[in-house]
Amino acid sequence: MMSHLTQMKLMTILMLLAVAVPVSGQTVDNQAASYNFPKLKSGIAMPVEIPLPEISNIINASVKELIYEDDSYTDNDNDQFKVKVWKTRPIRLVSGTQQNLLIEVPLKIWAEKGIGTLGLYTYQHTTFETVMSFSTTISLKNNWTITTATEPNGFRWVTKPTLDFGRIQIPITPIVEKNMKEQQEKFSKTIDRQIATQLNFSQYAAMAWNALSQPFLISEEYDTWLKVSPVSTKLTPLKFYKDRIDTSIGIDVYSETFTGSRPTASEPVKTVPDFTFVPALADRFRIQTTTNIPFTEATRIAQNMFLDKEFEIQGSAAKIKDIRVYGVADRVMMEAQTEGYVNGKVFISGIPVYDEGKKKIILSETKFNLRTTNILQKTASLLFRKKIVKMIEEEYGIPTQDIEETSRKSIEEALNKEYYKGIKMSGKVFSLKPSQILLNPYGITAVIDTDANLHLLLSEI
Repeated sequence: MMSHLTQMKLMTILMLLAVAVPVSGQTVDNQAASYNFPKLKSGIAMPVEIPLPEISNIINASVKELIYEDDSYTDNDNDQFKVKVWKTRPIRLVSGTQQNLLIEVPLKIWAEKGIGTLGLYTYQHTTFETVMSFSTTISLKNNWTITTATEPNGFRWVTKPTLDFGRIQIPITPIVEKNMKEQQEKFSKTIDRQIATQLNFSQYAAMAWNALSQPFLISEEYDTWLKVSPVSTKLTPLKFYKDRIDTSIGIDVYSETFTGSRPTASEPVKTVPDFTFVPALADRFRIQTTTNIPFTEATRIAQNMFLDKEFEIQGSAAKIKDIRVYGVADRVMMEAQTEGYVNGKVFISGIPVYDEGKKKIILSETKFNLRTTNILQKTASLLFRKKIVKMIEEEYGIPTQDIEETSRKSIEEALNKEYYKGIKMSGKVFSLKPSQILLNPYGITAVIDTDANLHLLLSEI
């Protein structure tokens, strides 16, 4: 039977593929009690490496030390022959040249033979060694089941069995080989059965698929939830190397971030949809994550930049006494209270965009409006308008470098972990930048495109 540890690891594999790099619902204003972020489709491509020693462990666990024993002289038509066969060292696997595995089973054999007649026999025994060989082809069906076909591949005698009766030397190789060929046929079926049982991914894929349907709490402080829904999967053909089998898994997922309450889980499935074979997958994959900048933070940045800042205009001055930032439709609105040359409220709105050179979210397509009761100030506001709009366009921006570095760090931490004993992941982020800037009632959501790679190593199956 498969161990609980093995079951859990296999169940977790697909789950890790999808949630290794979760969409991050970062800090939001506490008022954001019910806002749901955009539903994003992401694709992950991941090379998977299965070391051959781990498959060896499966086979070794299924083959006892004492492989075969004939302890009767009189069976097999009174052949006056006894034999015992032991496995002397762990079974060894290497890759063949035809997408197959070569399996070697080192054996020690003890044999005893009697010669004589009419019930009078003289017995001699000997011990010798041989290596029994098999060839196994492995294929993965698109319903997640593994099939193998193991065939006997003969013997390699380390020492040939011979019995010494003084002047008579009796080779017993034919007798031993007859028994061993029968055992090889049984071994072949045992190997196929064990690999199919231990590496049956179908039921574990369904368990992982259903586990993904359960939302994950990613921020207790802001009651933020992540729901990852796998959509479809792809797989490249198995490739056999000297010491491992490689493939790549691609999985398409929808990632949704929720705040305020736990989202409803998807309906559980009994079987996972079949995957699609593809010749290759890109070495790198792109995912999208989101980060949220509350308007309270955008306001704090504006206050640090412009509060009490003065503008010289025609020998006079105007000062910003208060400023706040909020959203109106698809535009960010900056509302500034000014005094001096202009007493009133200044409204400057713009569409938020990402400036890669400045590494800031800035305002574009700005519009200006002045509310004041002084008609003369309204007519004289053109110069003031030019100065304050230019200042906002050139100086104001929400820095994203810290956001990008924090996202890079958290993603790489997620990509380089041993989530469960026997499942090791390693990955690297190559590029990371905001691609879309969206507004919500409580802040600015930056959709961040991330290019990365990921590698999965299975050990101790």
